[in-house]
Amino acid sequence: MSKKINNTPKKDGFRMPGEFEKHKGCWMIWPERTDNWRNGAKPAQKAYIEVAEAIAEFEPVTMCVSQNQFMAAKEMLSSKIRLVEMSNDDAWMRDVGPTFVVNDKKNVRGVDWRFNAWGGLVDGLYFPWDKDDQIAKKVCEIENIDYYSLETFILEGGSIHTDGEGTLIATEACLLSEGRNPNLSKKEIENMLKEYLSIEKVLWLPHGIYLDETNEHVDNIVHYCKPGVLVLAWTDDPNDPQYAYSKAAYDYLSKEKDARGRSIEIIKLHIPDEVLINKEESEGVDKVDGTLPRNEGARQAASYANFYIANGGVIVPTFGDEMHDKMAIQTLSKVFPERKIVGIYAREILLGGGNIHCITQQQPLG
Repeated sequence: MSKKINNTPKKDGFRMPGEFEKHKGCWMIWPERTDNWRNGAKPAQKAYIEVAEAIAEFEPVTMCVSQNQFMAAKEMLSSKIRLVEMSNDDAWMRDVGPTFVVNDKKNVRGVDWRFNAWGGLVDGLYFPWDKDDQIAKKVCEIENIDYYSLETFILEGGSIHTDGEGTLIATEACLLSEGRNPNLSKKEIENMLKEYLSIEKVLWLPHGIYLDETNEHVDNIVHYCKPGVLVLAWTDDPNDPQYAYSKAAYDYLSKEKDARGRSIEIIKLHIPDEVLINKEESEGVDKVDGTLPRNEGARQAASYANFYIANGGVIVPTFGDEMHDKMAIQTLSKVFPERKIVGIYAREILLGGGNIHCITQQQPLG
């Protein structure tokens, strides 16, 4: 029987592992919001299926699906994917699901942060978000694992990356934004991360990816590949607004040491050419008050760093940009020689405001 623990992971000897450590499986949520996903969410559902089936080649996948869509999803997904009926507001498991922590005895627990749709009433992307805020606890209950639950602290899984050895990377643009935890100082936020993830050092990047509607989640600009090694979304074009963001991150990380005192190896992963919403894509989304509109010509926060590391593979977004897609897969093949690199055309996921890392959440092996 799953229960809430009234302590902290640090005090109990639990830490957040790196994504590259062994998984028990992966969690996702089926997309269906017609004010975010175009054409009744059918194109997005096809992309989610491709991601789920690709991951299922390497580790078990659980898809959470609302009552309304359950039978439709069952028809479309292969028998390899476990389906669980679960109410939701949208389909971003990275941000609404639990952050899993482990101890030296291979016990696994969950951390249930509060979720407010990336900014609540200040600059949140939809309202209400109460169903999403229940998902982390429900996942822990389904898996029969104990969990820590924070009453007021807002955090999304896509806003943190860890090396599993005491170092965490986040962006100031996101974690210090007014819609998250405005009553807490930077130091107080850092202390919460240290206490609930057993972190010793937080590295603060100023920015993430230009125009990222999550207030620039860190998982769109960097990705830990193993302790001491990460990839960084990059552009060589000084006229691209992303250049200043990526250069600031590169300059900062080049000078910093991680929690173990290591210099960090930074591998540049060039972003694709601009991805802009076209007329047909914009018109396919229902216009609803209180939801971020999808306007024609709007630049999307496209980045290859938003990949998912599975047990034997890496599932990477591609964008129909032949040169940069190929470069990204070649770079990641060198970074992950022991894993199979699988590219998935992810434009439909990007149009909804995120990418492959954002729609997945790994559960570490217990």
